[in-house]
Amino acid sequence: MVRSVPQGGNWRDIPLDIPSKRLEQIRKSGGRTTLYGRLRLDRPSFTINTYINRPGNGTHIHPLQDRVLTIREAARLQTFPDSVRFHGSAAKQLKQVGNAVPPLLGRAVGMMLREMNPNGRSAVDLFAGAGGLSLGLEWAGFRTICASDFDVDAARTYQSSHESTPFVIGDITRESVKDEILQTVAGQPVDLLAGGPPCQGFSMAGKRMIDDPRNALFKEFLNTAAALSPALLLMENVSGILSMEKGQTLQSIKNALAEIGYQSRVVQLNAVEYSCPQRRKRVFIIASRAEELLGRLNSKHQFCEVPLTVADAISDLPEPNATEPVEITSNPHSGFQSWARGHVSTENYLLQRDSLSLSKGLFD
Repeated sequence: MVRSVPQGGNWRDIPLDIPSKRLEQIRKSGGRTTLYGRLRLDRPSFTINTYINRPGNGTHIHPLQDRVLTIREAARLQTFPDSVRFHGSAAKQLKQVGNAVPPLLGRAVGMMLREMNPNGRSAVDLFAGAGGLSLGLEWAGFRTICASDFDVDAARTYQSSHESTPFVIGDITRESVKDEILQTVAGQPVDLLAGGPPCQGFSMAGKRMIDDPRNALFKEFLNTAAALSPALLLMENVSGILSMEKGQTLQSIKNALAEIGYQSRVVQLNAVEYSCPQRRKRVFIIASRAEELLGRLNSKHQFCEVPLTVADAISDLPEPNATEPVEITSNPHSGFQSWARGHVSTENYLLQRDSLSLSKGLFD
């Protein structure tokens, strides 16, 4: 199957004589063109998800080699620097990478928030996962004074790249965990509370959705906001939340925020437009008690014109091996690769990003 798919191709290129019940179903229903897809060197990747080890679950085939992406390649496309080491089983690492906010997108959002509230510096990151959002916020000038997640392996990944950040491991619906988070930040002003709590129960119409038991994590996010009273709140979610229940889901979230005194604005951002070599749409709900802060929101801040490509991101990485860290013997082929390998700072890289992109024609 993999060998039959060319760069930019998909399930439609797989011959009919290759037996597959899944392919039969896809052909009958006319499945998405991203299924069984092979990446193109000269284009950004499609969304990196938690199933990059399965060619049939997205566009996860390496552009040149007959295999799926490695975790490190996926991490590059997610804009994690190579210094971040992922912990746990392969399945756990896939989940950490695929669920993360791309750090460079997180930085762009952080710069928007700093423009809204220039004096804001301290942040608390709930549901922090592998730390993609925290990294981005820190590159934007925030200091994470506490992070939390229930996943032990994700916590190990986070702590390996944020050694000085206090981290609370546990389920935030438990009183002991909530108390530990509040005690960790006690006496410190909190300028930003960030996180991506799941909101499954918000699809239920006709009831006060904050009381749905499936929204316990969202409710705890609100409770933490009420306790810490930050100047700004930041919530991240998938773009599908915009159309869920014909917009009722999103309105219910905004209503719940209003009940604790926060007015909100909603922006949908595509990571490829903010220095990431990946097409990845995500929704960010930004809330504040001060209407004038929301009036300063500029979602085009940090917008970039020239998209980064798969070649920009991964063309220097060797063929897969079983070891981490990956030993890279070649020179960087792009500014992104120099940055990912730690040769230049994030700030310096972004200042000269467009002039260092392979998108300029090296991979036609």
